[in-house]
Order: sequence, then C-alpha cells, then structure tokens
Amino acid sequence: MNNKIKISVLVSNYNKVNFLKESLLMLKKQSYKNFEVILFDDVSDDGSLEIIKKFRNVKLLINKKKKFRFPALNQINALNECFKISKGEIICLLDADDFFKKNKLQKVINFFEKHQKAQSVYNFPKAKKNKFRFKNKRKNIWPSIFPTSCISSKRKNFEVFLKFVKKRQFPNLEIDARFTIFSKFYNNEYNFILDELTIYNEDRDGITSKISKYSTKWWFRRRQAFQYMEYILNLKKRKLSFSFDHSITHLTSSLLKFNN
Repeated sequence: MNNKIKISVLVSNYNKVNFLKESLLMLKKQSYKNFEVILFDDVSDDGSLEIIKKFRNVKLLINKKKKFRFPALNQINALNECFKISKGEIICLLDADDFFKKNKLQKVINFFEKHQKAQSVYNFPKAKKNKFRFKNKRKNIWPSIFPTSCISSKRKNFEVFLKFVKKRQFPNLEIDARFTIFSKFYNNEYNFILDELTIYNEDRDGITSKISKYSTKWWFRRRQAFQYMEYILNLKKRKLSFSFDHSITHLTSSLLKFNN
C-alpha cells in the first residue's frame, strides 16, 4: 500500500452537530493513513465545536463572523480557507453531514496512480433516501453534478479552480456545480469511480434541501450555472452553444426577477 502521497480532507461545517461525530469517526477509520483533516467551522451555535475539539487530529479553523449572506458563498469561503493551510497533493472535499466509507481515500489514491493525467475524479454517493440519479448523455449540456463530498482533485488543479471560482458572485451556485462546470469545460474531463464511497445525508437544513424544482431560486441558480459556464468557456476562448434549455432558463429567470 503506497502511503507516500498525502491527502488533505477539507471539511466545511455549520450546525451539523447531528452528523459531525460520525463523520469525523469515519475519517479516523480510513484504511489509507497519510492524510490530514482541516475543518472550517462557520459560526456554529449548536455544540459543534465541543465535538470537533475532541478530535486531536483535526486542524480547526473558527470563523467568528459570517462573511456572506448566502450559504453557497460561505461554503466556498470555508473550503478556500482550508485549502490555504493544507499540505496534501490530493484534495478531498467533505460536507460535515456526510461520511466517507473507510476505503474511500485508498480508492482515490488508486485512481490517480492508475490515471496519472487525470486532474480530478468523482465517486458515487450512497444516499439513505433518494437514489443518486446519474446521467452522462451527449444531449445533456452538462453531466450529473456529484455532491461536494464526492469531489477529489489534484492540488494544482484545485488551486487553478479556486482562482476562477468567482467566490463573491453567483450566490445561489454551490461549489459542486462550479467544480463540475470547471472540470468539464476548462479541463475537458469528467472522471468518476463507480463505487459508492460517500454516504450522502440529506440534511433538511442543508444548502439545497429547501430549493424545490421550478421554484424561483431554482431558476436563479440554473441561470447562474449558465453564466458561470459562459465565464469558463470564455477562458478557453469558446462560446456557449445555443440550446432551448439556456433560452428558457434566461427568459424565465428574467421574468421572475422583474416580477419580484
């Protein structure tokens, strides 16, 4: 087993006390041992800090005042701050309400050793309630967006991504969507491990849990995804191809914004 490659697990937490202990315990049980855990707590008031401080291997960053009004932007800020002090050659993202299976980090290392040109990889999630819906057909403008806790990246690639993440813009667009768009349209790659290596918990207070399909916020987020995609394509001197999806999204979100 090759333990020479160091992994940094970057964890964002805000009031996840119901999941946090098990999430950190599952990290301690990893079969691959050369990793660090960096956790950013974003002004939790639910007892999270008491749990975190019991885990001596966790490097804790405490935010005393939220930087943004929008959860998606605060999540990006949290992971960006974690990355600044990380040392790993491989970056794995983890929401504090999700769990890594004990062989996840080893599987990620195995993938990058086998596919040395790959910059990033997703693994499939195992959801307790709703089954993850995967689609990767050519007719889709973008492929399925894997949850944040399913994202692993080489360090240099994640550094480039953060350079282009637009951390103060697109307030409804989470980091998982941005990373998928960046990987697909900047790196022109979409790699995944078929194994379900992440337990994805659908927290009722999570960032996306209260965004119902076709709601106003859903349309705004979809438009921002297209806007971010256009930005990434422009970096590669490409243009967004015409599509009915893009047109209807632009029209609907414009009407909703006008009426609100």
